[in-house]
Amino acid sequence: MNKSRLTKPHIIWLTAALCCLLWGSAFPAIRAGYELLNIQSSDTFSIILFAGVRFVGAGILTLVIFSFVEQKPLVPQKSELSKVAVLSVFQTVLQYIFFYLGLAFTTGSRASIVNSTSVFFAIFISALVFSQEKLGKNKIIGSAIGFAGVIIVSLDAFTSGGGILGEVFILMSSVSYAFSNAFMKKFSASSNPAMLSGCQFILGGAVMIVIGIIFGGRLTEPGVGGIMITVYLMLVSALAYSLWSILIKHNPVSKIAVFGFLTPIFGFALSLIFDASSKANSGVIAVLALVLAVIGIIVVNREN
Repeated sequence: MNKSRLTKPHIIWLTAALCCLLWGSAFPAIRAGYELLNIQSSDTFSIILFAGVRFVGAGILTLVIFSFVEQKPLVPQKSELSKVAVLSVFQTVLQYIFFYLGLAFTTGSRASIVNSTSVFFAIFISALVFSQEKLGKNKIIGSAIGFAGVIIVSLDAFTSGGGILGEVFILMSSVSYAFSNAFMKKFSASSNPAMLSGCQFILGGAVMIVIGIIFGGRLTEPGVGGIMITVYLMLVSALAYSLWSILIKHNPVSKIAVFGFLTPIFGFALSLIFDASSKANSGVIAVLALVLAVIGIIVVNREN
């Protein structure tokens, strides 16, 4: 797909929405994976091992799929290895260690809302740290409205008698992801974004597997259900991150990142369907937080 088509609004909307739908489906899918693989929320290094297996598989799938799309093998040059290393630290290792740990201590619906802070961090980091674009008034106002939603969902953790450890982990994951967006924008100017995504998944996933095994993590016999959910999560990462990275390459970070507000909406809806604990903890507070997230995306997208 050429650059001119990748900047057309309908292509951006359809592709970004697909990515967010896939990411939203990951919230209940990961929790289902914990159950199918008999991973307890306190078993930190088994969680990290599970994540590592998912991302090594995702990286391999990414390189295979997009090698066919590009009609040539996607292999990094020696000069690109440092880019892969930096991306693997922020986009896979740090982001998903915090993400998987956070999801073990909170419901899928709460995690999906708190994870929306990655949109704000991506906008601010792109503008203030990397100077890739200007930080306009509407971006600030929209970000403030969205953060109000995060504050509300955090207060819900107190009113329902739970802690905020999971929300804190998800927030740290969001910061790491925001940095990865800015780095991807910078590096993809001279490198294939699908290649960068696939290679960083493999490297980051391998690091997580080693960490998990060294510190006693283990995965039980997965069974058919466990294998299917793991393969699905691999496909989610392979397709969503590669397509997202291609959009980031050809458009301003804020223009694409703001679509991330769709992820908590999809995640919330799917969690209510598949996650019983989310049903028990959903209500007016979670809905209000989602409404604020939607208002945030509208304000950030305003030209004037």
